[in-house]
Order: sequence, then structure tokens, then C-alpha cells
Amino acid sequence: MSQTSEKFMIIDGNALLHRAWHAIPQTMKAPNGVVTNAAYGFMMIFLKAIREIKPSAIAVCFDSKGKTFRDKLYKEYKAHREKKPRELYDQIPIIQELLDAFNIPYFQKTGVEADDLIGTLVKESRVKNKETKNIIVTGDMDTLQLVDSATSVYTLKKGVTKTVVYGPKEVRERYGGLFPEQLVDFKALRGDPSDNIPGARGIGEKTAIDLMRAFGSIDALYKQLDQTGEADIL
Repeated sequence: MSQTSEKFMIIDGNALLHRAWHAIPQTMKAPNGVVTNAAYGFMMIFLKAIREIKPSAIAVCFDSKGKTFRDKLYKEYKAHREKKPRELYDQIPIIQELLDAFNIPYFQKTGVEADDLIGTLVKESRVKNKETKNIIVTGDMDTLQLVDSATSVYTLKKGVTKTVVYGPKEVRERYGGLFPEQLVDFKALRGDPSDNIPGARGIGEKTAIDLMRAFGSIDALYKQLDQTGEADIL
């Protein structure tokens, strides 16, 4: 990754926590018997990212406990996911204690997810200094919608050691030529199986990409439908 004067590294705490939980054996325990595999893996990724990115500022974001505003909007949101064991979430205070030791600020707000806090921090960073390079460290592809010339996503490709960096070019390559700012509308059409959110009936990934490439946005697609009654993507 190229060197710049200002780099703001924003870490998705829960995404890294879950990745580490599945990548490292749960037999790893502290002398008192507490499972520490996720905390250990989190710190592996954290230190690797610092070495490679060399940030001038760091922040970590965590999901809030309990329901979020999305659960109120759609009661089936993430309803298909298995409840994770207590031993996983018991490691969050351990991670936060380690972050305190590094003097790294972390954020958690009732009713919202880490993604929301990450988006807010990126927006505030853009306003404060347009020259700052924002690097989001996560395993969650939802944050690709934030990518632009000043914001990239450093994501885990496999386990806790293989990583890949997404800029605008890499996002377009992954999503059939779509720009990062089109991903929200793309997912609205296709749905998001990982979050148990259905898309438009009869529209899969390929059709959603074709529609977005042809019309640019859902608003433009609806405008075409209102005018002609059909949406030609040939």
C-alpha cells in the first residue's frame, strides 16, 4: 500500500471478531480457562494491518448489544443466523481492554451496527480533510459502498492472514463494472442473503448488474418503467 501523509484506519470490530472465532481453534484458552481465540486472532489482524497500512490515526467500531433500527424496519433481518455462543462475545471486553492499553479509541452506540459507525467516521473524515486516506479493515463486503478515491477497504480473503485491498477499480472488477455508489441499489434489487433480506422477485445477481449498468440507479429504472412500462436492458 502506498505511503501518504494522513491515513485513517477504521476497524470493523465485530467482523474481525467473527473471522478470528472461526479461523482459530476454540481450544485456545487463558490460564483461567477463558476462551481467547477470537481476541488473539483479532490482535493478529490488528497488528498486521498496522504494519502494512502504517496509519496516522485508528478507530475501532463495534455492534451495539440487542436490536437495531433495522430489526424494527424488518423483523426477519438476520433472523436465519444461528445464535453465537457466549464464549465469543465474552471476548469483546478482552479486546477492548487491549485497545485501551494501545490507547486506541473504540465506538459503540445503542441501536446501530458497526457498519453505521464506520460510515459516519468516513463521512466526517471526508469533511474534515479531503486529503486523508480512509482505510476500512473488515471482512464485511457491505462497506464496499463507501469506496472512492480517498476510501479503500482492506478485507480478509482467507482466515486471518490473507488480505486484499479494494479501491474503485477492484470494486468494479468484482461487480461487473458497477461503481461503489451503485452497490446499495444493486443489493436492493438482488437482495442480501447474508442478512436475510429478499430482493425483487425474479431478479438475481446477473440481472441486477445488467439493470444497474443500463439505468444507473433504481430511480432511473422506475422512471423508465413509468414512461414506457418496460425496462429494456439489451
